[in-house]
Amino acid sequence: IILIILALVGIGFVGYGFYKKATVNYPNPVATMIVKDYGEVKIELYPDKAPNTVANFIRLANRGFYNGLTFHRTIPDFMIQGGDINGVGSGSPKLSNIQDNVENDKEYAIKGEFIANGYTKNNLKHKKGVISMARSDYSQAGMTEQGYNSAGSQFFIMTKDTTSLDGVYAAFGEVIEGMEVIEKIEKVDVTYRSSELKEGEEAPKDKDGNALQADKPKKDVVIESISVETYGVDYGMPETMDVFDYYSWLMQQYGLGMQ
Repeated sequence: IILIILALVGIGFVGYGFYKKATVNYPNPVATMIVKDYGEVKIELYPDKAPNTVANFIRLANRGFYNGLTFHRTIPDFMIQGGDINGVGSGSPKLSNIQDNVENDKEYAIKGEFIANGYTKNNLKHKKGVISMARSDYSQAGMTEQGYNSAGSQFFIMTKDTTSLDGVYAAFGEVIEGMEVIEKIEKVDVTYRSSELKEGEEAPKDKDGNALQADKPKKDVVIESISVETYGVDYGMPETMDVFDYYSWLMQQYGLGMQ
């Protein structure tokens, strides 16, 4: 009889757990970003729209990946972009950035959660204040899918509605406090504006003859920290993919691959 009672009690607890998970309305996770000399920004994330993208961002943020990185690209009336480990738009995160005890550490990417990539649950528009994942574009080389699945840690925040990005980039949240901070950052002085170059004109060079990066702030805009309040919900480990090595692929096309 005692065993039967214990079994029934156990079933009751399990059943209550499933019931609670199904009926409790947990708030969406909220990211708090502190930008040095600019202030605080709060961003609500939407796991119902882009669950793997949100899981990846939470994992990176709460393990300190973004702390000390910069916004390396700022374009007024468009967006600001940051979260690159290299600070120039070329870097990808590594598996060790999202998990412990990695035996074979390597860079990773995540699948693009947007309509053009066959993911139909994400209908977020790229309106002012929306945060979305940056990615590469290999479409001119006929490698569209590889570009769609090339996001890692870099993100951008819209400062103006831009419908041309809808459905082809993975939007996953929206600024709910501190939009004035984003607007200050978009107007910082940069090396030069990409929009100022005439067709066929080369990028300006520094004193050593190196081409300057377009739209890069002259003074680093530093992300002091990003942390995400999940309200007790575990969004799990993101699914990852190998990073497409465009340079090696290009060399192979010219017969210059490694022998």
